[in-house]
Amino acid sequence: MAHAVKELFPDTKFAIGPAIQGGFYYDFDCDHAFTQEDLPRIEEKMKEIIKANKPFVRKEMPKGEAVKFFQERGETYKVELINEIADETVSLYEEGNFIDLCRGPHLESAGKVKAFKLLSVAGAYWRGDEKNKMLQRIYGVSFPTKDELKKHLEFLEEVKKRDHRRLGKELDLFSMNDDIGSGLVLWHPRGATIRRAIESFWLDEHYKSGYQILYTPHMAKLDLWKKTGHLDFYRENMYSPMEIEGLDYEIKPMNCPFHVYIFKSQLRSYRDLPLRFAELGTVYRYERSGVLHGLLRVRGFTQDDAHIFCREDQIENEVLKVLEFTLFILATFGFSDYDIYLSTRPEKYVGTEEAWKKATDALQQALTHKGLKYEIDPGEGVFYGPKIDIKVRDSLGRQWQCSTIQVDFNIPERLDITYRGADSKDYRPIMIHRALMGSLERFFGVLIEHYAGAFPLWLSPVQLSLLTISDRHVEYCRSIMDSLIKEGIRVDMDGENEKIGYKIRKAAVLKTPYMCIIGDKELENNIVNIRKRNGENVGEMSVEKLIAFLKDEISNRRKS
Repeated sequence: MAHAVKELFPDTKFAIGPAIQGGFYYDFDCDHAFTQEDLPRIEEKMKEIIKANKPFVRKEMPKGEAVKFFQERGETYKVELINEIADETVSLYEEGNFIDLCRGPHLESAGKVKAFKLLSVAGAYWRGDEKNKMLQRIYGVSFPTKDELKKHLEFLEEVKKRDHRRLGKELDLFSMNDDIGSGLVLWHPRGATIRRAIESFWLDEHYKSGYQILYTPHMAKLDLWKKTGHLDFYRENMYSPMEIEGLDYEIKPMNCPFHVYIFKSQLRSYRDLPLRFAELGTVYRYERSGVLHGLLRVRGFTQDDAHIFCREDQIENEVLKVLEFTLFILATFGFSDYDIYLSTRPEKYVGTEEAWKKATDALQQALTHKGLKYEIDPGEGVFYGPKIDIKVRDSLGRQWQCSTIQVDFNIPERLDITYRGADSKDYRPIMIHRALMGSLERFFGVLIEHYAGAFPLWLSPVQLSLLTISDRHVEYCRSIMDSLIKEGIRVDMDGENEKIGYKIRKAAVLKTPYMCIIGDKELENNIVNIRKRNGENVGEMSVEKLIAFLKDEISNRRKS
């Protein structure tokens, strides 16, 4: 692709062009503004290069020589990259009259490329930094066969149909507005109803599992974040401090320090442990504008956060309980396929190697005890301790990061929290951070795409639509609606003077799980005629049976 772009636009400078999950991209610095209309033209040039079938030839050069080589060609981005390479020599690959900096390896020749497609054009800052120049990025994909490419393009079409940003607008769930600020979510009534259903379920299950619910402030003194170490390790993701009465305050990127101070507010005994605090806490993190993406990457979001304070001998059992709780929550939302990763000590960390080993061993033993398969993710732990990440796979097989369990021996030390042991001495508790869904915003976006907006009954903003055939059925319809509302069922009524086919289509577009069509027969026999959103007829039943039918499905949280 880079060769083709150089042929068509000779003044182009090249930045980076890696293979990524789902294809490849290349970033270009070019005076010509690429559009979707340019992609077929570039593809045609690529086909010519493939047909010529020139070999990919590896060349090695001393760094100094390579710098001079690319300077002479005006490739400033390559020069910057070469200067950061630690090796004394670098590798280049030549294909025909095109040469590029690359580690390789490559196919033998261009003719080995069989099936490809250029997908889209986007902007990308050099090195991902908005202070740098905006480059142009072209995405593409390649497969060994045309059949595999065809299947992948069909998959991408399905992904496009499920895009939560499009469905969020169509289903009137949420919006974002630049006048308010990028990455900040406005929850519309329908979306807020789903969020409330998620939160209510979350709260009920946490009470059952022995958690105590907290509420904490949205900001704190800047000194707090210095004490915890967040200012040292997390500064680039925090907003600028604000001054209040001569003191610097910071809006919170985390909930954990607040939970620690609630623990610290009174003397704790070994008998009190484990102590489980949970909060649906809204936090704020500075995400660069280039990475913001609907609900999946935002600047203000609510974590389903919890912190467990326990003794060292309780870690494994508490992690085991959290694992069981996590898998139950995920399964309830329809996620039974997932990948588990155990992330170990990173380069920058706090605490002793001995403490890290104990914590990592406890996580590993809990996973083994539960019989869960997992992969080691070396060096990907957080600075204060190792962690378990659970990445769910949605209905299209895509992987999403949701749940995390982290062991922390840093904050208890830094904020000096203790409990009184059986021997009347003070001991340092271990702190376990955990989030089951991650952020509600991100989880909600994943749910939209997982279900393609067709939520199960218990989550649907409207669970049943009552549709009248004519005006004379409106009064009966209202009486049914009143009965359903009293039973806690979310229902709406379409009594407008429109054809019934139009009303059915309206309800179907909003992906309402059930519809009741009310006509003369239903009015005369005091019944309803119920059908699913996919057009399947459930049949006739009394209003009492309808209520029982819906409540049974709602309470069991089955997928309708």
